[in-house]
Amino acid sequence: MSPVVEMSIAAGRAALVWMIPLALLPLMIWAERKVSAYMHDRTGPNRAQILGIRAGGVVHTLADVLKLVMKEDITPTHVHRFYFLLAPFIAMMVSLMTFAVIPFADVLHLGDNAIRMQALHLNVGVLWIFSIASFGVFGIIFAGYGANNKYSILGGLRASAQMISYELSLSLSILGLIMMAGTLDLNEIVRMQGEFFQLGPIPIPKWGVLLQPLGAVIFMTAVIAETNRNPFDLPEAESEIVGYHVEYSSIKFALFFMAEYVNITVASALVATLFFGGWQVPFLDTETLIANAQQVVLGMLGGMALVSALLIIPTRKWNKTLARLYPNDLRKNEANFWAIVLLLHIVGALGGIGFFVANPITGTSAHVTAAVIQFLTFMGKLLFFGFAFVWVRWTLPRFRYDQLMGLGWKGMLPLALLNLFVTAALVLLVQ
Repeated sequence: MSPVVEMSIAAGRAALVWMIPLALLPLMIWAERKVSAYMHDRTGPNRAQILGIRAGGVVHTLADVLKLVMKEDITPTHVHRFYFLLAPFIAMMVSLMTFAVIPFADVLHLGDNAIRMQALHLNVGVLWIFSIASFGVFGIIFAGYGANNKYSILGGLRASAQMISYELSLSLSILGLIMMAGTLDLNEIVRMQGEFFQLGPIPIPKWGVLLQPLGAVIFMTAVIAETNRNPFDLPEAESEIVGYHVEYSSIKFALFFMAEYVNITVASALVATLFFGGWQVPFLDTETLIANAQQVVLGMLGGMALVSALLIIPTRKWNKTLARLYPNDLRKNEANFWAIVLLLHIVGALGGIGFFVANPITGTSAHVTAAVIQFLTFMGKLLFFGFAFVWVRWTLPRFRYDQLMGLGWKGMLPLALLNLFVTAALVLLVQ
């Protein structure tokens, strides 16, 4: 492979890795509003429109962007200017850099060339994530200190204390999985999860959540705390000490806001990669996918068409219910929007079936198709856990600060150490 081609591939991987969290950013904000509205039986975002098009509330996200960009960008005269301006950029850059080592598909072999589906391949990828993520605390400290405000400083100290406390449990919770996998390479950890162990006649994939159930629970709890989400959102809670970003406005505040949702995307990707098989398609390894690419694609398209067709009927009934409950509210049109989406899915799926029947997938296209399927599998898992973040936020009440710190130091840390010692003992016994 020529140096020019290698540089082009590396640039493409880097661009894709940055595009994934940035593209999911408006989707996560929209999901936050829609899911919370449905959980609370509220109307949710459906007022903003462009030429009469509301798109189920998506236009509100565009309105947010315009609002934040067009607001006056104020830098108070009393701040420590260097730290005040640096903090939001640290928060955003750290969030994006941690995604670089996460694999979103297996290695793609095209002829004699092997293309890795991750922007940065390191055999110590797990250490990269924790070393880079630990710099995120500087963004919070600089924001609190740089604002030169007593409440901002207190909010920054509380936030940094929370992050450092839960990083210990976060790191310890995956050491057991690393010992069982025997590697720090994230792609190899995903490959290991594609293997099986037999439970009688039933093959069970070696997903991290099955090998390390306690570690998975601790990890998922700790990443919620690391992203400052409910029930761990005390650093930003209006009812508590004013948060570290109280003096920020316009695009600088938007960077903190965006960094939170990028962190959710990265955390969801990590949970999927470490504990739920990552890009692995259940019961279909890479070689099987390549050998049966045509059948898998047709099966996926057929399944999508079938599921969409089955959902049309309850969607129409849902439409009648909404029209009865909200006769004078725009929410009565929600089901019509989703019915159109389902119809588009059916049309697209049937068109795809016709195309692939006429154009069989063979040779190089089979390798590319397998990589695309693995990428879609990875994205599906990522989106599921992103939804879980929203679900948890609007379900659980906020902790008091003493409860939050007590859970971290007195609850999760001892459990993480216990899990580590038990795993180490089992690994020694097996060896």
